[in-house]
Amino acid sequence: MNATSVRTNLSIGARALYTIGAIAAAVALPQLFHVIGRVSLSGTALGEAFLPMHLPIILVGMLAGPVVGLIAGVLSPLFSFLMTGMPIAGMLPFMMIELCVYGLTAGLLRGTRLPVLLQVVIVQLAGRAVRAAAILLSVYAFGYTAVDPAVIYTSITAGLFGILLQWALIPLVMYRVEHPRG
Repeated sequence: MNATSVRTNLSIGARALYTIGAIAAAVALPQLFHVIGRVSLSGTALGEAFLPMHLPIILVGMLAGPVVGLIAGVLSPLFSFLMTGMPIAGMLPFMMIELCVYGLTAGLLRGTRLPVLLQVVIVQLAGRAVRAAAILLSVYAFGYTAVDPAVIYTSITAGLFGILLQWALIPLVMYRVEHPRG
């Protein structure tokens, strides 16, 4: 059995472990970047630039499927908020939506023959588009004032390095998983 077929036939226990691991990584990685940011006096800019919460969610969707990706994507920002106060309350629902779409889309694309890099780009576009739509809907249809629509643009420009990092790391990790000896 190759690595791809093993991933498509995960037991419930394995799926639970993947979910817990992804949530733990998605909570811990941003904290590491925030600590480094405090030490380097750059504040939260490192987390905004490297997008550390996104990596484990996209990876778990690709490794364990859409349900695991969706669950980890929804719960990671919530657990992070409850444990650390981040993301800020005004952004929490939008982060939950975005990461949910990342995990779900990554899981849905994992069985396709598309190159992994193209899968990552599609996942990123889907997550950001749905997040942008949710922000615009909440602001303009429901009068939500806790977030400014300009955050759509600024989060993309601030996160460009993280987006590029995802383009490099995720295909590399997926290659190593699918070709463990190669």
